[in-house]
Amino acid sequence: MTDISNKIPLSFFEDKDVLALARSLLGKSIFTVIDGKLTGGIITETEAYAGIIDKASHAYGGRRTKRTETMYKPGGYSYVYFTYGMHHLFNIVTSRKDDPQAILIRGIVPTEGLDIQLERRNYIKNKFHIANGPAKVCQALGITLEQNNIPLSGDVIWLQNGELNTEKNIITCPRVGVDYAGEDALLPYRFILSHPDYKSAKNPLI
Repeated sequence: MTDISNKIPLSFFEDKDVLALARSLLGKSIFTVIDGKLTGGIITETEAYAGIIDKASHAYGGRRTKRTETMYKPGGYSYVYFTYGMHHLFNIVTSRKDDPQAILIRGIVPTEGLDIQLERRNYIKNKFHIANGPAKVCQALGITLEQNNIPLSGDVIWLQNGELNTEKNIITCPRVGVDYAGEDALLPYRFILSHPDYKSAKNPLI
């Protein structure tokens, strides 16, 4: 059972360097308590979105809509959106208020509530593929639009520091599915932790 008192404070996410934060999240753990069920895992893949200057960001050019308004919160809030009519994706808002940077959590290695995650995913036991994609992460952890726009300091979703020495085991590469962003699609804003229990769905080298 995880120690729920050992949470990363919201101030951690107010760093204006979204790339550094996206790297630093690798090896940390994310937990959820949804429908009374505790689940969690080690973060193994992230993507950084650098706000109004980033053509791949929902907030590029200062765009503000009902959906993106959450991105303009101070760092440490959840930004969950629904895409392709079927998938939820979970992001962490970063930086300061009105600077809409965010980090997409693309993959985790389950460590808590494995049976629950397998049931949610309707999946056989395969440690490599349970949550090796952003939609799979949300499904495994039970995250939906109901968990959008909440602070990551409560008892629904939170992060904790890990004990992994990650720096020498990080692969950097372009983001996935953002071809519409032109030259920004080639930016090395995706970070993958080389972990024995993780195989990235979008990188044959992992």
